[in-house]
Amino acid sequence: MIAYILYTVLAGLAVLPLFLYLRNPYFFQDLRYTITSIKIGIRINRFQKQKPFYSILDRFLDQAKKQPHKKFIIFEDSSYTYSQADRESNKVARALSTHAHLKPGDTVALFLGNEPQFVWIWLALAKLGCTASFLNYNIRSKSLLHCFSCCDAKVLVAGADLQDAVEEVLPTLKQQGVRVFILSEKCDVEGIESFSGKIQQASDQPVSPELRANIKIKSPALYIYTSGTTGLPKAAVINHERVWMATFLQAIAGVRSDDVIYVYLPLYHSAGFLMGLCGAIENGITVVLRRKFSASHFWNDCRKYNVTVIQYIGEIMRYLCNAPKRDNDRDHKVRLALGNGVRPDTWADFLQRFGDICICECYGATEGNVGFVNYCGKVGAIGKEHFLYKMACKYALIRYDTEKEEPVKDSRGFCIEVPRGETGLLVAKIGKRAPFSGYAKNTQQTEKKKLRDVFVKGDLYFNSGDLLKIDHEGFVFFQDRIGDTFRWKGENVATTEVADHLLTVDCIEEANVYGVKVPGHEGRIGMAALTLKENMEFDGKATYQHVKSYLPSYARPRFIRIQDALVVTGTFKQMKVKLAEEGFNPAVIKDPLFYLEDNKGYVPMTQEIFNSIAEGKIRL
Repeated sequence: MIAYILYTVLAGLAVLPLFLYLRNPYFFQDLRYTITSIKIGIRINRFQKQKPFYSILDRFLDQAKKQPHKKFIIFEDSSYTYSQADRESNKVARALSTHAHLKPGDTVALFLGNEPQFVWIWLALAKLGCTASFLNYNIRSKSLLHCFSCCDAKVLVAGADLQDAVEEVLPTLKQQGVRVFILSEKCDVEGIESFSGKIQQASDQPVSPELRANIKIKSPALYIYTSGTTGLPKAAVINHERVWMATFLQAIAGVRSDDVIYVYLPLYHSAGFLMGLCGAIENGITVVLRRKFSASHFWNDCRKYNVTVIQYIGEIMRYLCNAPKRDNDRDHKVRLALGNGVRPDTWADFLQRFGDICICECYGATEGNVGFVNYCGKVGAIGKEHFLYKMACKYALIRYDTEKEEPVKDSRGFCIEVPRGETGLLVAKIGKRAPFSGYAKNTQQTEKKKLRDVFVKGDLYFNSGDLLKIDHEGFVFFQDRIGDTFRWKGENVATTEVADHLLTVDCIEEANVYGVKVPGHEGRIGMAALTLKENMEFDGKATYQHVKSYLPSYARPRFIRIQDALVVTGTFKQMKVKLAEEGFNPAVIKDPLFYLEDNKGYVPMTQEIFNSIAEGKIRL
């Protein structure tokens, strides 16, 4: 009898996984996510209580002791082990301490591209108990000064190739008493000090850990800039807790200690730095670092360095799929792709062409307090709901009026949560478990991201600015962005900043900038509706020279529409929705249209140009 009962129990246990799978096809992925999330929660809880605080720097130092000879960074023809990186950063730390006279708590701005020196300087600053501010190397003049002043930096360290951009703002930096260092052997410009020689002469012995003794889990670790919904970039305050949370994304995606990750996304972005570099440090893996993305070199690099994990943004996947097909497209060791923004059709094409690669699509904002991970590999989804995450982060999708650009309220004045399957604005409750640190020295914009009295009187929510949809299986799908920001080439473009630049052109009276969809492309490309000053014609050459001088390539309006008057709302807000829907088809729009042709400037838009873009003959 006992044997029969035992046999029945064992048989039941054997059948249970099949039963659970039939009830929920994603049961095993959900289970793995649950286990990983619990482990992460335990570690974060331990970090919160641990004294002194254990930062990502401490994790790096442990990796350097544990595996000193393992390759940490591979860059072009050079490679650096974990112990070499430790010594190089010690030299930078001592050079900064001696020549820049840094004290714990000071902020230093980094203005350089993807190169090992970026990593050494960040590590050095962490060792000195200082905060790093990562400046986008595409910004210039007014934007550069604004970003620099946001974080109260005392020192600027710039790459040699960016000296011209630094010289442009040098008079203002001098007035502010800022020390400026350039990563070169010599510099004859007054007010800019060469730094490479100082680093080489410095000792590689460790600096005192006491310098970072006051660092806590809530202390600011970084400033990473985001366009948001205003004109100039905003400095998102990234504390050490946020660094750890972003770092653990690799664990959720399934990165292993024997992996090799390919990082070509800019290190000034949270994707490249936090998810890529810091995640690699946590796992003790090798980083293949590249200055910029190159479709022609991508797979050759992956083969050459035995890359197993890649990062992406949606545009990258499309570029790879659009590259000429080769016989060796599937000849690589890449098993995992981690990123965000890939379209469903590109996702499917990528897998069909390049093989069985697990794509882990994620969603989140640098400054936000909510995010999702598609740990199941569901094509098209940006994430999946999970009961553990919902316990830690109270989020909701609320009804939103895209024309009025505001949430829809019920008779009591509260927001309305949309049912499953419907599109709504993502909001997340701000609290101890899901804090929102806001933007440095920008209380106004920090407050604009907060929604009060959402469901009950006195509650406080973070406004993501994104319209999402959740299906009946709990998968989350991105629908659109709201407000004054659109995304192109993996970058957020703030329309008010672009409009401000256009308004300085002599012939332009008013400017309304918005993003328009382009067939076969992710995101939206820039377009501007303009009114001209009285008795003046559109000066395409002057406009082109201006946007070329003051805006990065991804922010330059590709299409111009000349109108007699700009359409505004009753509260004098510019109307963008209808303009964006009308697009740039000259067969539909009777207003004069212009197209930004590479290296030529703005030329009259023709039906032939439109057809070539629509058919993919012209690449934008």
